[in-house]
Amino acid sequence: MLHLIKSSKTQQLLFSKFNKMSNLPNPSVSTNIIRTLTNSTAIPENKKHLVPTSGTYPNGFKVTGVHCGVKKNGQKDLALIVSDKPCTAAAVFTTNVFKAAPVLLSREILNKNSGQDIRAIVINSGCANAVTGIKGMENAKKMSDEVSKLTNVETSTLVMSTGVIGQHLPIEKIINGINVAHEKAVNGSHEGWMEVAEAIMTTDFFPKLRSGQFTLPSSGLTYSMAGIAKGAGMIHPNMATLLATIVTDAPISTPALNEALKYAAKRSFNSISVDGDMSTNDTFAILANGAAAATKETIINDVQGQDFLRFRDDLTNFATDLAKLIVRDGEGATKFVTIHVKGVPTFEEAKKVASTIATSALVKTALFGQDANWGRILCAVGYSGVSSIIPNKVSVSFIPNDGSTPLKLLTLGEPENVDEARALEILKMEELEIRVELGIGNEEAKMWTCDFSYDYIKINADYRT
Repeated sequence: MLHLIKSSKTQQLLFSKFNKMSNLPNPSVSTNIIRTLTNSTAIPENKKHLVPTSGTYPNGFKVTGVHCGVKKNGQKDLALIVSDKPCTAAAVFTTNVFKAAPVLLSREILNKNSGQDIRAIVINSGCANAVTGIKGMENAKKMSDEVSKLTNVETSTLVMSTGVIGQHLPIEKIINGINVAHEKAVNGSHEGWMEVAEAIMTTDFFPKLRSGQFTLPSSGLTYSMAGIAKGAGMIHPNMATLLATIVTDAPISTPALNEALKYAAKRSFNSISVDGDMSTNDTFAILANGAAAATKETIINDVQGQDFLRFRDDLTNFATDLAKLIVRDGEGATKFVTIHVKGVPTFEEAKKVASTIATSALVKTALFGQDANWGRILCAVGYSGVSSIIPNKVSVSFIPNDGSTPLKLLTLGEPENVDEARALEILKMEELEIRVELGIGNEEAKMWTCDFSYDYIKINADYRT
């Protein structure tokens, strides 16, 4: 999504409206949001610690981000990731009926290649190339073909796009940008990876980049991962208006990579919600080029083996870190909230309850208003559709992020005498957990979400103007 407040008149109107809202819990939030939107290069002070200043990146991947002209403000809008070696690849896509052209094309390429011999991913921001008909598919294919031509490997490039729906890409500018990016791309550079993360931003306030090294238990092989993501609004499973790419130099077969990706996606990018709206372009892809392996014998193939299970868990934790960054950057968000549902017969049921709480507008507005209205939480649990819930076994608590004493709200179906001053103290924190214990099983699940603020409405009401 791309949004800039352009006119001083608009700014003055917004300031005027917000100044009249005397009960706004944190008036500075609105001012900071407007100031940031008018200066797109500025990262809010409370987000700067989320942006890495260095990293350890996988071998064999050349990357960069450039400005090619999709965005009118000079910001980077084209990202390129190219592997020196053929990759195994896997991806999960939006379930929205109106799938964007790059989603359809990337899925087609993965199916045609059986998840093998993928060499690159190209991503543009500023225009989603969604609901663009035949021309949209042609433009997506031109992007893919241009990169594949430069890598000398036919049909080997996945495509992603993000931005405004219903507009055609300025394809000539993008093709030119691809050639510039291919010349500029460098291997293993933190600066290059940061450019990639910046180039896929739309309403994001900061670039989302993570990297790390991991070790497989049986072989002792050390491998690396790097990942980028974008998203701030229109975020909800399955998946969300997010784009996410993880690359690794681990050696892993296509079937094993698919298995690991599906497991990780369910517990990371499909466990976040900002506003309950699902986009047309959602894509989470992973490329593995095996460059960390000395021999083919080290390839991860057995989905019951130690190395696979470690890789799967490493990928899940890594993807979860990226997914949390999206929630931390939620449009207008003032709080990062973990919904932790425990004591449920199955993971799927626990996830269903957590998702219902995370998407409740009443819960999210109460969090913004710093109102300990736990009845809204309980109400969401009750209409979640999980039929095995027993009311007199349900407990609800607020868990503060600073490690101080939790606040019990409901215990085994009986309301607690809530200390409102303590509740307000917890709800003023930027991070907290809502813990719901159902007492009917041993499984649990988490969702990560944020509050609904005045700024969310303002940002999306002004999105195209």
